[in-house]
Amino acid sequence: MAKSENIVWHDSQVMKEHRRKLNNHKSAVVWFTGLSGSGKSTISVALEKELYQMGVRTYRLDGDNIRHGLNKNLGFSPEDRKENIRRIGEVSKLMVDAGLLTLSAFISPYREDRDDVRSLLGDHEFIEVFVDASVETCESRDPKGLYKKARAGEIKGFTGIDAPYEAPVNPEITVDTDKQSLAESVAEIVAYLKGQGYLE
Repeated sequence: MAKSENIVWHDSQVMKEHRRKLNNHKSAVVWFTGLSGSGKSTISVALEKELYQMGVRTYRLDGDNIRHGLNKNLGFSPEDRKENIRRIGEVSKLMVDAGLLTLSAFISPYREDRDDVRSLLGDHEFIEVFVDASVETCESRDPKGLYKKARAGEIKGFTGIDAPYEAPVNPEITVDTDKQSLAESVAEIVAYLKGQGYLE
């Protein structure tokens, strides 16, 4: 809800469709969700590089990176997590309007919050990628040492340990990083994007 009623949306003469035509590909949000350590950031980085080499205009939004700036005033309470995802949803919407294929990698543990982002966007502009990996696998990787801290009680409300993660019910793509290699995961997403007409 806006805090002021005295604001008016200003339309551009250059529209999303014009930018897409210039870029020669569709714009959408590829939304990676999964536990910490499941491989969201790793896959999004590799996918961005692959798409760049294909001439696709992209931008990658990553959970930790966004919390360094735009969302540095937010913590990890359920309310702050919700606001974190709301802001990212709005930024993602702007990126899609700019004609970019936007890669958003966030734990985003609550199904309702992800659905809210989907509702911000047009039809076929939100591609949910469930990066599936067991808690045991994620904990064995523990690239940031967060699971160890959570188990020691140094981090409260850690997703998968003492805070819930609600897996997607019907994601567009599921990659199983318990079983798939990084290259296989990236190839599966690229194949989907091509098959669904996002890429030429």
